[in-house]
Amino acid sequence: MRYFIELAYNGTHYHGWQMQPDAISVEEVLEKTFSTFFRKDIQLVGAGRTDAGVHARQLFAHFDLDESIGIEETIYKLNSFLPKDISIQNIIHVTDEAHARFHATSREYEYLISLRKDPFQQQLAYQINLVPDVDVMNKAAEILLQYSDFQCFSRSNTDAKTYLCNVTKAVWEVNGSQLKFTITANRFLRNMVRAIVGTLLNVGFGKITIDQVHEIIKSKDRSNAGASAPAHGLYLTKVCYPTTIFVKK
Repeated sequence: MRYFIELAYNGTHYHGWQMQPDAISVEEVLEKTFSTFFRKDIQLVGAGRTDAGVHARQLFAHFDLDESIGIEETIYKLNSFLPKDISIQNIIHVTDEAHARFHATSREYEYLISLRKDPFQQQLAYQINLVPDVDVMNKAAEILLQYSDFQCFSRSNTDAKTYLCNVTKAVWEVNGSQLKFTITANRFLRNMVRAIVGTLLNVGFGKITIDQVHEIIKSKDRSNAGASAPAHGLYLTKVCYPTTIFVKK
């Protein structure tokens, strides 16, 4: 039987989602916990990879078991084993062919920026001292919906076979002293969102023009885009799937 787990985590103390040979990852902690709890080797397959220091409010992964489980009791017990910065939100019975990564239809990220010094947001939002022009940043963000090749925002040493992404939403919002960027696409490249945020901030601070955003994207050259925004302001917030993969109760 195949199950999806819905989880959330604070990525501050982890070297991203994916298993690493020399650093602790969210995947490693979960697999060790699951293997101990179920008394058998459990391998998880995540919906995607988050980089070191990046957070997730919603991420899915799948795993297989030979037997059915009591969902609520299992969630409670697993959470009692896990560290405080990783939480299992739900466990969902899915079809045997369901795949956490390949069946995902869209993913959404948020990037949080604090517009004033806030001691409670030091590891949870990027603090900047000047307020950028949000209106012009939103005009630049709309440009992303006109393109599909985002090689200019991708990390250079990547195993990506294609740089094509379908971005369906990209918008900045101001809420008091916090600035939030939300972006939705069918898939994302490594470092893509942080590179986009850094580039759009350059627009907001008048370092580059809106027209130059077009040229950056067309260049397919990472060196032409802005510096990556810090990891600790980035959150994976939503992963969507077709309803057909879920087993009806």
